[in-house]
Amino acid sequence: MIRIAFSGADVDLEAVYTQAAGAGYLSLRVPYSEDPADLLGRLQGGSVPGVMVMDSRRDPDLCLALAARFHTEHPDTVVLLITDQPEALGLGAMRAGVTDLLSPGADLSQVSRALGKAKQQAEALAARRAETAPKGPSGRVITVVSAKGGVGKTTVTTNLAVALAQAVPHSTVIVDLDLQFGDVATALSLSPEHFLPDALQSVATGDTIALKTRLTLHETGLYVLPAPADPAAADGITSAQISQLLQVLTQEFPYVVVDTSPGLADHTLGALDHTTDPLLLTTLSVPALSGLRKIVDTLSVLQMFTERYHVVVNHSDAADGVALKDVEQTLGVPVGTAIPRSKGAPASINIGAPLLQSQTRDPLVRSLVSLANMLLPAGTTLDRRGRLRAKGKKT
Repeated sequence: MIRIAFSGADVDLEAVYTQAAGAGYLSLRVPYSEDPADLLGRLQGGSVPGVMVMDSRRDPDLCLALAARFHTEHPDTVVLLITDQPEALGLGAMRAGVTDLLSPGADLSQVSRALGKAKQQAEALAARRAETAPKGPSGRVITVVSAKGGVGKTTVTTNLAVALAQAVPHSTVIVDLDLQFGDVATALSLSPEHFLPDALQSVATGDTIALKTRLTLHETGLYVLPAPADPAAADGITSAQISQLLQVLTQEFPYVVVDTSPGLADHTLGALDHTTDPLLLTTLSVPALSGLRKIVDTLSVLQMFTERYHVVVNHSDAADGVALKDVEQTLGVPVGTAIPRSKGAPASINIGAPLLQSQTRDPLVRSLVSLANMLLPAGTTLDRRGRLRAKGKKT
């Protein structure tokens, strides 16, 4: 679906574009700057829109400069400008790569026709880019999402990533998208030299080799991309950058496992837009379930709820008046994996050694092995302790 973003301050004008754009409509707000990232950062996550409509009447020169940056940095985005001085703006708009100039007095039928043509052009640009894109393995993106903190999200994410990495060597990278307080590196007992902003810089320059040098290698063979060392650095990271990063990583790794902050931050939505396997994590508590239900509803509205979703219930043996059947009834979707409370998990977190790494007997290990086996290729299976099972051998 081609998404159409409208940026302006005129409420009546926006109402016309909202109706004409339909389900793919996205609303932005002025003021503008010359950097597309400043504007795209106001989107509720996801990929860069295929069509961008900007009301240029307040500052036509700034809008032309912004359009030119879009044309250079996001060539698949079709830019339309609303102007009441088309003669004065025409030549500059053409040089800036603007596709069409629209009158602020255009009625619904005129706006619908203009947006229809823009969508067709955006679809053609996207198709052309797909044809010319370098071919390579397309990895699965497994994003772990929860509504609340304290549900064991990083523990589940790191253990699952370790399981995949040990089953298929050099196959898995874990990305820490809890940008301010991410602790994936701590959970794996790593002292990394490079962090997410370093990798994003490599992606922006198109240097895939440099990107790989920005990853930290864990002793299990898992590649790790930690969250920024300074929480303030999160402010400069956009969902568009995250989208671009995941696109590159899926060309290099069969499995990209993403840890996130609680809720649906812009960066999480940006990741979910490229996710093949969403893992929805909760515990048997009413606040966690209520929050996760909101996430399910939001992802359904945004058409990000893929058929490969997986509901994981952590601490599933908690006797607090909520049962697994209550989870399914609340969410309206079945539970895929139930993880009993693990006695060994707290110690493993404190020493930075995931239980799947030590391949010990533990309820968490057994549950996550079952989940990992669903993701692994045919013929590759882990036993109950997370060890690679020999072909033909039963346990």
